[in-house]
Amino acid sequence: MHYKLVVFGVKDTSAEIVSYIQNHLCPVDLVVTIHPEVLSKNQVSGYKGLSYLTDEYGIEVYEARSYGLKDEATARFFAENTFDLGISMGWQRLIPPSVLDRFETGVFGFHGNCGYLPFGRGRSPLNWSIIKGDSRFILNMFQYDEKADSPNVFANEMCAITPYDTVRTMQYKNMMVSKRLIAKLIEAHQEGKVRVRRESRDFDSWYEKRTAADGKIDFHDRTRDIYNLVRGVTRPFPGAFCFCEGSRVTVWSAHPFDEMLDFSMYAPGEIMDIFDGRLIVRTVDGSLLIEEYECEKKLTAGMVLTGEEPDIR
Repeated sequence: MHYKLVVFGVKDTSAEIVSYIQNHLCPVDLVVTIHPEVLSKNQVSGYKGLSYLTDEYGIEVYEARSYGLKDEATARFFAENTFDLGISMGWQRLIPPSVLDRFETGVFGFHGNCGYLPFGRGRSPLNWSIIKGDSRFILNMFQYDEKADSPNVFANEMCAITPYDTVRTMQYKNMMVSKRLIAKLIEAHQEGKVRVRRESRDFDSWYEKRTAADGKIDFHDRTRDIYNLVRGVTRPFPGAFCFCEGSRVTVWSAHPFDEMLDFSMYAPGEIMDIFDGRLIVRTVDGSLLIEEYECEKKLTAGMVLTGEEPDIR
């Protein structure tokens, strides 16, 4: 069977893009996702099952038994069918050459950072950009090859990272930009004018993979660094965290409170006061207002939040 337009995805953002294309641009012939059983071996923040798209739109959904698309059944599926254009949204793995080579026009996906590819290749670019305090984000739509985030750029667009953005609001911006870039790609494809710029004068750099453990708060850091971490790993990601008297504290929302008041009588990480259930916590260079958090223990003023995990031996 021949599939003209294929979307690869595993997240709620993938579902949003499929709906956008289907309702506003052209029919989606196939969605490639992973079987729910694959989640037991792969951490996927923001995962959403996409099988419902068959009932909602009549779109065929293929659930691969491996995230890398290398299981026997998936390899056979791609070998036995033909494909034209692929769009990857929320697919956080390389797509193997054996699959890419089956697409006549190619498979196109997204990657962004504060600079231009190949700068900032790698994992978790939105999280890293916020954590590092970047003020802009360049989203590239590029053609996949066997390497990660190669500078095979079809088009790109820039948006701001404001001091008030979280990783979730940046996902909103990314979705808005992605829709515009996808519309450009599909229009160019329909006109037979897909052009890819493969040369870049920028230097190569790499973002390392982030895990849930990387969300640990160190109260030796400056307030701005803690704030950037919290907003960079909040929902739909696992969240920033610390510990208090043996209990884990997951911090979902916080922002700088005051840097002028004299808090020298408190230790960094100490809860100085609580208002409306919100914690005022001393930092090295000021204070932090923790607005939303989760903890099994009731937290009170005078307790100290720390990045040191309790010894349970």
